[in-house]
Amino acid sequence: QKNDFWYKINERRLKRRRRRLTGRHSGFPQSSKFIPQRRKVLEDKVILLVEDNPDDVDLTLRALKQNNILNKVVVARDGVEALDYLMGTGAHAGRETRQLPVVTLLDLKLPRIDGLEVLKKIRETELTRLLPVVILTSSSEESDLVSGYQLGANSYIRKPVDFKEFIEAVRLLGLYWLIWNKPAPVGKEQR
Repeated sequence: QKNDFWYKINERRLKRRRRRLTGRHSGFPQSSKFIPQRRKVLEDKVILLVEDNPDDVDLTLRALKQNNILNKVVVARDGVEALDYLMGTGAHAGRETRQLPVVTLLDLKLPRIDGLEVLKKIRETELTRLLPVVILTSSSEESDLVSGYQLGANSYIRKPVDFKEFIEAVRLLGLYWLIWNKPAPVGKEQR
């Protein structure tokens, strides 16, 4: 019975946080001038999705949308494109590099530069060293898991095969990294 009590308390907290995430009862009246400000806050919290499989990209975007995660999502289709975005080079030359994503969802099996090499370069660069990186992959190889953590991944999540499980995993990812987590000051030179 004691566990049921805490479960109900936590469910209420999750529902309140979900309402804040979706804008219902967020403190901003829905028909007021504050809606553009809320959109601006969500646009400032960019998610970088590094995924080469178009089906997985669509699946992830759909899961984010179904969970009312309205943040801007930048999709990089390979490791080079991801690093170009983060470092403001190549196709993303001139991008303000101090405005980094709030979280990077990184697949491991990528063309040109694989995910582990991308993670290594992120951790080697002073500007992106503290950037939260979540490995989101279908790989079940223990060597990938160990290498990911050794290189500084913040989390390692295996993509569930079942879509309902995947939606739930994305919901929890969104709650943790976009609502609950207090990020380090990334994009600033460290002393």
